[in-house]
Amino acid sequence: MPAELFCYALGLRTRFRGITERQGMIWRGATGWAEWSPFLDYAGAELVPWLRAADEAAERGWPVPLRTDVPVNSTVPAVEPEEAHAIARTAGCRTAKVKVAERGQSLVEDAARIEAVRDALGSGGKIRIDANGAWSVAEALHAINQLTQFDLEYAEQPCATVEELADLRRRLARAGLNMPIAADESIRRAEDPYQVAVQEAADIAVLKVQPLGGVRACLQIAERIGLPVVVSSALETSIGIRAGLALAAALPELPYACGLNTVALLTADLVTEPLLAVDGVIRLRDLVVEESAIEQYQADQQVHQFWQARLVQTRELAGG
Repeated sequence: MPAELFCYALGLRTRFRGITERQGMIWRGATGWAEWSPFLDYAGAELVPWLRAADEAAERGWPVPLRTDVPVNSTVPAVEPEEAHAIARTAGCRTAKVKVAERGQSLVEDAARIEAVRDALGSGGKIRIDANGAWSVAEALHAINQLTQFDLEYAEQPCATVEELADLRRRLARAGLNMPIAADESIRRAEDPYQVAVQEAADIAVLKVQPLGGVRACLQIAERIGLPVVVSSALETSIGIRAGLALAAALPELPYACGLNTVALLTADLVTEPLLAVDGVIRLRDLVVEESAIEQYQADQQVHQFWQARLVQTRELAGG
């Protein structure tokens, strides 16, 4: 266990993934700072890969980068069209990922949000949607049919299971709808991440460093899965985002903009110069963690104790 652990609690500018506050732990090791911030709906053995990723950052470092600039997309939460337009316009990215299928919202609202983003980006911008597995196959087929008018790049995790994604791809082909499907949860929360390829359930693999066990583990998946890769974040601070950039920089090919510009969704950060896009790109660089920020955004004692106990339990599961 590292000698000094810090537990943070940072607000989100808009409710995202059902939460309004992001919590996690950071510590410094021999090779740099690490972030351990598994979402609260992860438990037990699911937490172990997140810890392996943190240990890699702290004690091993990352592979030699093949590039120093990583193209990224903006992320548009399930907000009203006016706010969606402003986010897409001010982010400075030519690609936007738009959240859809939010609980309590309709497809009409999704379409209005995407239309606003299309207006902000213009015809040359790229838009991808993310349903986080909320649609049934029939709902996804209907939604994609309605939303193709906005010239979408791809649909991320439209349905929850690998079998549903495979079924959806077959139905899309029969309907003559050319919509690439990206798998996220069906890879990072799966016992076998390669099933999306085996069952021909996806055209694109979304890889996230923390839930998949680190940069090297993701590189192995990328090599074996045989699909083009999009590197995405788990809504981390810049400390966690730096690991995602290390993965994106080490991939032999990077055909899509990466979902690593999510520090913009937080109300604050823990470093002096947050990892944010400039002209659609984040450049690799070392981070300087700001001690005053650690103190200012430290979680209260109850939250800290929860995370410390969670870390101890996870270390035991990981073998000490």
